[in-house]
Amino acid sequence: MKKKWIVTLSLLLLTVTGAIAGPPASPPTGEIDSATRLEVIDTLIAKLNAHYVFPDKAQQAEVVLRQHQREGKYDGITDGKQLAKQLSDDIEGVVHDKHMAVYVSTRPVPPDDAMPPPPQTRAEWEKQVPPAALEKILASNLGVEKADHLSPNVGYLQISSFGPVFLISDKFAAVMNKLADTDGLIIDLRNNGGGGGDSVALLISYLVDEPTRLNDTWERTTGITTQYWTQDKLDGKRYGGKKPVLILAGPNTKSAAESFAYQMQALKRATVIGERTWGGANASRPYRLSEYFAAFIPSRRSISPITHTNWEGVGVIPDVATKPDDALAAAKDLMQRQLNGGAPPAATGH
Repeated sequence: MKKKWIVTLSLLLLTVTGAIAGPPASPPTGEIDSATRLEVIDTLIAKLNAHYVFPDKAQQAEVVLRQHQREGKYDGITDGKQLAKQLSDDIEGVVHDKHMAVYVSTRPVPPDDAMPPPPQTRAEWEKQVPPAALEKILASNLGVEKADHLSPNVGYLQISSFGPVFLISDKFAAVMNKLADTDGLIIDLRNNGGGGGDSVALLISYLVDEPTRLNDTWERTTGITTQYWTQDKLDGKRYGGKKPVLILAGPNTKSAAESFAYQMQALKRATVIGERTWGGANASRPYRLSEYFAAFIPSRRSISPITHTNWEGVGVIPDVATKPDDALAAAKDLMQRQLNGGAPPAATGH
């Protein structure tokens, strides 16, 4: 399922914390006029300058967008999806931020102060989700694709998304109970589109022995830094911090999945196997540009208390480089060598 259901929910509620897979349909009004183009561009520039996590990059983006305006680059664009793509491409050429994008909505976009805050409980979440989407999401595997034993002593956990913690906690408890008797664990994030930081912290909580500070996020709009720590009380069996953990990753390992791999690597708790990941670390949220346009602007930056930086633009660099298709075989071999007394490769802690 990857991140499809998270994307759908995010667009319906206009709340998003991670990467977006693709734009929704054009607005029902059809073609856009010059007044709409001007409103979208002017508001986009204002919102970038007010909220983008790097103010200097926002100013550079403004220079480029205004130059294109003067040159008439946008004058002939009458299709909403085309305008959104062009603006996204032009901004990307300056900021190179994976979580930045302009989108068209099929529904009127509410004002910024009218957008519902991200739900903190399942009850809040169910009130915000349309019934049809709610039924579909709850009937899914919530991103936990597979939990099995590759051999009697090696566990395998495949996750395609980190859903909201109030939904995924029971799933994590069940799979960790199932895998608790293994001597080593392979976690497959090769096709994980991301999700929520709280869910990342919850899963890491199962893989350590004591309270651990994992990651900080700094919010430009408020100037507030929030610390993410592991949880003390878990519903499932704690796997612990001593048994080997290998993480499979690659270009389709994105956003929160990168956060999981990066934090585990920085803690020297896991060995990452595969290829360099996607490279998106700045969390975004939506801002209204016009009746049917919104911009997803990163306003929060991840900061590791260990490396004092993050994976934005560079991705998580694997400890053991191999093609993603070969990563599982490489992990099986490495795991058996570790369990049989062979020394593991040194975790780089990028």
